[in-house]
Amino acid sequence: MLQMGESTANIATDMDIISYKVPLGVTASICPFNFPAMIPLWSFPISVACGNAAILKPSERVPGASMILADLFTKAGAPAGLLNVIHGQHAAVDFICEHPDIKAISFVGSDQAGKYIYKQGSAHSKRVQCNMGAKNHCVVLPDANKNKTLSQIAGAAFGAAGQRCMALSVAIFVGQSKEWVADLVQAAKGLKVNAGHVPGTDLGPVISPQAKQRICELVESGIKEGAKLPLDGRGIVVSGYENGNFVGPTVLTDVKPTMKCYTEEIFGPVLSCIFVDTTDEAIDIINKNPYGNGTAIFTTNGATARAFVNRIETGQIGINVPIPVPLPMFSFTGNKGSFLGDTNFYGKHGVNFHTQTKTITQLWRSGDASNITSSTAMPTMQ
Repeated sequence: MLQMGESTANIATDMDIISYKVPLGVTASICPFNFPAMIPLWSFPISVACGNAAILKPSERVPGASMILADLFTKAGAPAGLLNVIHGQHAAVDFICEHPDIKAISFVGSDQAGKYIYKQGSAHSKRVQCNMGAKNHCVVLPDANKNKTLSQIAGAAFGAAGQRCMALSVAIFVGQSKEWVADLVQAAKGLKVNAGHVPGTDLGPVISPQAKQRICELVESGIKEGAKLPLDGRGIVVSGYENGNFVGPTVLTDVKPTMKCYTEEIFGPVLSCIFVDTTDEAIDIINKNPYGNGTAIFTTNGATARAFVNRIETGQIGINVPIPVPLPMFSFTGNKGSFLGDTNFYGKHGVNFHTQTKTITQLWRSGDASNITSSTAMPTMQ
């Protein structure tokens, strides 16, 4: 359905115009570590469905999931060469950015890598879409359903150890809702930190010792700049995994938009809490942030929610939904500093990204029609 073209007959005398979508040829997807199956599934199935061959480059930190997907794709009957997996770091990325047969590049990952891939790919005349960093906020109004709101915030802020571009990293409490922070801390304390494969685990380790160190340093910078720390997860030790890269749920309060812990994406299980008096102040903070992946509002007032949606500049908005990632019939529409490119991921935008439009203007003069008499006799075998 999304690949259907358009046509207009008799746009002028004896003239028709038809446009239809055709494949690009070969496309590539450069994927991050944090969702090693989901992100490849954002790209190569759509690319293949649009008639292209696909190249998949997983993060060198988690290469296995892409190999499993490729194996399942082959077992499902895909012909050889339709999906190709390459591994590596800078050389593999440069190959994708520079090879003339690769026509489009999908990327999800860090700002630094995304800006490089967008620049290099564009310089070699490729389509590029880059989902990059984020700083996702939620606004908590005093009329929200308290228990459901706090449960949703805890899951969205600390799930996946905060290592997702749609993680809820800033909660803006409006008016009296700031009194709920103590209950939020209690909810966070109830989350189980353990190795990801252990049943009942709510959040596992972060990806590397370097990531853990950076998270801890950003938390410490917040304290030094005047933030308070009602919940500190930096010293957590998990039995049996004492050398693991674990950071427990961490809550910073009294955070200001000028603090480093706010201006930088922490990418860990850290929630920064900001207190304001009005919804207008909350909207102003969010709209001034350079990122634009997602935001959410918690309220039971429909008019307030509608006004928020109309005024906020973020690309994806949740109303009582903390991580507003759309289902695949829609598109992932992060904006501002969170996205580079013209066409977003999956859904209608994804189909447009993985195809090009061919338009035919045809003129068949009615006076040129042959006046041939047809025969109704049964043709005979010669």
